Amino acid sequence: MEVRDKLYELGCKKSEVEEYIAELISLGILNEQRYACAYARGRFKMKHWGLDKIKQHLRLKKISEYCIKKSLEEIDAEEYGKVLKMLAEKKWKELKGEKKSMSKKAKAYRYLLQKGFEYYLIEEIIKEIIINEKAETL
Repeated sequence: MEVRDKLYELGCKKSEVEEYIAELISLGILNEQRYACAYARGRFKMKHWGLDKIKQHLRLKKISEYCIKKSLEEIDAEEYGKVLKMLAEKKWKELKGEKKSMSKKAKAYRYLLQKGFEYYLIEEIIKEIIINEKAETL
């Protein structure tokens, strides 16, 4: 989609654009699945996006559901959990001045949801952080 838009920006005619794209695909230069995988890996590793946000952005780029599914499978589950835990702990420390525990919890949830992590995983990690925090105060 982006290649097509760029070709139109450069002043190519519709017939030329389709011809160029067909040639790029046949040469293996333009590959939707390879692009989706690179995009997913990059957004996860560099921006620490969760699967939901990556999936949403790939859909906006009109990537097929098959390619989206394959690209998300490339993200290591163990590493995903570590990143989620790291982000949650960092946010929790930032909110240490927060007086109300419900407000602190809500802000942490919102932050992690905005990053694109799944609600059930956020719930697990926040519970773990709260339990660890209570254990440290004893």
